[in-house]
Amino acid sequence: MKIIGIIPARYGSTRFLGKPLVMINGKTMIQRVYEQATKALLLSEVIVATDDERIMNHVQSWGGKVMLTSLNHPSGTDRCNEIAQQINADAYINIQGDEPFIHPEQIDLLASLLQSINHPKAIATLIKKENADSILDNPNIIKVVVNQQKKALYFSRAPIPYLRNKNFKPNYYKHIGMYGYTKAALQAISQLSMSQLEQTEQLEQLRWLENGFDIFVEVTSLESHSVDVPEDLKRFENKN
Repeated sequence: MKIIGIIPARYGSTRFLGKPLVMINGKTMIQRVYEQATKALLLSEVIVATDDERIMNHVQSWGGKVMLTSLNHPSGTDRCNEIAQQINADAYINIQGDEPFIHPEQIDLLASLLQSINHPKAIATLIKKENADSILDNPNIIKVVVNQQKKALYFSRAPIPYLRNKNFKPNYYKHIGMYGYTKAALQAISQLSMSQLEQTEQLEQLRWLENGFDIFVEVTSLESHSVDVPEDLKRFENKN
């Protein structure tokens, strides 16, 4: 199965302008993400998908693969779909461009899940078990509930499921924001209009669920950290 890793890299982030080019211990964020992604064993290649020539020129300067995409894409999924129309593969993994120390093992876990799903329009993602109240109550950390077939039932910014029976200890899972899709699935979801649930929670994966797409999940034990605002860079000060 040919699987391509795509790293959407947008220059004009509203909360952190030029984020892909910020320096982290001597390397830019986008270079660190790219180098981590290329360590994954199950990817045929890794491509940066950007809307900005500054990012494109930078990636080319150290020999990375990069393609210039439209400025008008509302999401990384749409940017991945543009790449998929130009480079053929069986499946694609949307790798977050703001996780400079993303684990290659997580990428391979997601790729393995894609390989195991016998469905022409498969969508896959990762989740991690969590119990800390600080995480559950944080609306910026997305929670997910799944069924016994390891398919997502719902994603929310709220702590789900609601704990009515205080004597019961449910499993809580947070969403790891990396997606894998078959080419057919990626093309199909890119044609969908914004749904009511998506508008409510501002989560694009709810659009897919609301339109009847299955999202298969696998559990990872590895932690991931993203850079949303400049203050988040402090947690990487001592990492190489």
